[in-house]
Amino acid sequence: MDDIILSVKDLEINFNTYAGVVHAVRGVSFDLHRGETLAIVGESGSGKSVTTNAVMKLIPKGNGIYAGGSINFEGRDLIPLSDKEMSVIRGKEIAMIFQDPMTSLNPTMKIGHQIREVIMKHRGLKRAEAKAEAIRLLTLVDIAMPEMRYHQYPHEFSGGMRQRVVIAIALAGQPKVLIADEPTTALDVTIQAQILELLKRIQKKMGTSIIFITHDLGVVANVADRVAVMYSGKILEIGTADEIFYSPRHPYTWGLLSSMPDLASSKEEPLHAIVGSPPNLIDPPKGDPFAPRNPYAMKIDFEQEPPMFKVSETHYVKSWLLHEQAPEVEPPAVIRRRMERYANEIEGKKVNG
Repeated sequence: MDDIILSVKDLEINFNTYAGVVHAVRGVSFDLHRGETLAIVGESGSGKSVTTNAVMKLIPKGNGIYAGGSINFEGRDLIPLSDKEMSVIRGKEIAMIFQDPMTSLNPTMKIGHQIREVIMKHRGLKRAEAKAEAIRLLTLVDIAMPEMRYHQYPHEFSGGMRQRVVIAIALAGQPKVLIADEPTTALDVTIQAQILELLKRIQKKMGTSIIFITHDLGVVANVADRVAVMYSGKILEIGTADEIFYSPRHPYTWGLLSSMPDLASSKEEPLHAIVGSPPNLIDPPKGDPFAPRNPYAMKIDFEQEPPMFKVSETHYVKSWLLHEQAPEVEPPAVIRRRMERYANEIEGKKVNG
């Protein structure tokens, strides 16, 4: 498809450790379309950040191994590229926003100069032109008094403002793909919402494709076009945001959604918790990795890994519950209520035209 800008196929990432080989990413496949936001969601240790670090070729050499698969950016596989070849793409074509802005910013350097350097490196502008562009980017990310702020240091900014500066730096090379790795985790809820709204607005204005990494489904509810649910180094479910939030089919997705606060739910309704722990990826399980924590697990779940079952043209689920011979299983009551509310909302929109 012409609108696919990034295509990850059967990606395998291993790490050599003293305890053994960690199989961190195990056969991950997804496509990123031009101008869309794809959220990759899952618990800590599910392989989300390793996957996107692999796209950026930031897997540490020595103990990190690209064990299989491909990462095609505009038809070019990134895995075989040298550091020199990748340095042309990193920042200019694909940029990354990290979780903690203070680890991304140089505390001894004025923030305007940090943005200006990236512009000069990736776009070849002269110093004066790059400065003007840096001030424009500060304005774009809603930094007040950008001409004054250009000359200030990172410690003179609040956490939310520092994250805006990091976004400005990521945009400085005019990348086609922006990877946001838990960019709002360290921020309070109000600032978090502002940053998410900012990313939405920037995407609409610049047409950037975004991969958004988070452990919190609620964060991406109004931001993502599509959602991939990751667990134990694998994608277990992928679909449009509506399909994942209002018609989820994998028990792990049910668990994530049930543990997410819902303003429309009864105050007395307790939050759900997924019992157990993720598997040890030094010795990955034979069948469905979620089987030991899945209350609906069948015998086959412990013996054989399920394939990706097609629910719709955009919705795929890796669960034996989708097999035609599997028993009928209903999602938890809290998920059914959300699905019913969504169906009513859709029906209401149809009636009201």
